Amino acid sequence: MTTLHRPMSAASRELGASLAFIERNFNLSRRYWGWELAFLVYAIAGALAISFIGAEQADKRLIFSLVIGAIFWNYLSTVFSFIAETISWERWEGTLEYTMMAPVRRASQLLGSTAYAILYGLIHTTVILVVLTAFFELDLSKANFVTAAGIMVVGSFSVIGIGVMAAILPLLYVERGAQMTFVIQSCLLVVSGVYYSISVLPGWMQVASAFSPATYILDGVRRGLLDGATLVDIWPDIWPLAIMGVALIPTGLWLFGRAERYAKRTGKLKRVG
Repeated sequence: MTTLHRPMSAASRELGASLAFIERNFNLSRRYWGWELAFLVYAIAGALAISFIGAEQADKRLIFSLVIGAIFWNYLSTVFSFIAETISWERWEGTLEYTMMAPVRRASQLLGSTAYAILYGLIHTTVILVVLTAFFELDLSKANFVTAAGIMVVGSFSVIGIGVMAAILPLLYVERGAQMTFVIQSCLLVVSGVYYSISVLPGWMQVASAFSPATYILDGVRRGLLDGATLVDIWPDIWPLAIMGVALIPTGLWLFGRAERYAKRTGKLKRVG
């Protein structure tokens, strides 16, 4: 009885810790609601600006393709940013040292941050979807929403893995870490075919695009919503994402653990960038 009870109790504690991080991140968003509103307005304006290019060309398929790019890139970038800025948030709030020294598994903290990032991203993206739908008449007669949802679920794991690895940078490079994560996000935007086909990219950038999960996610979502493709049809997009997810999340957690031990040993937790 005792042997069985202890693992369950430990699991409950870790789950409670993850929920606590979700609540803490929600409270931070509520505290800085003005900035959250400003970022949302900027995201909507950017999505509209891109989509109006298709309207100018009077090409409904182009409009739909751009809308898909704007909406789903917003989700992916939001999830990536929240996870990658986990350490930066702690440092800005002055709680980094306390959090890192607390008797909580780092996986529990990252799980809570990831869960909140996904919830926040879904809400953020839903608002943009509603606004864009009000501006443009989108033909959803051929759309396969199961395909779009399926590839987003599979692809989210790989994005989470990259986000965890990017979160190491603010831990190791106090003054420049946050800027470095933004550079990574910008590079993913350029090579992933968010608003255009990757075929227009130079050869070396097309090679780079093969290593970005967003390339496969956006291609699969577009094929599902524009052409009604099934999950079987987009298998060439699914299997690379599955491999990336399986490889990147454990690698990210392992690297984060190594970086945390190094930061504690060298006194980087106390420094403010």
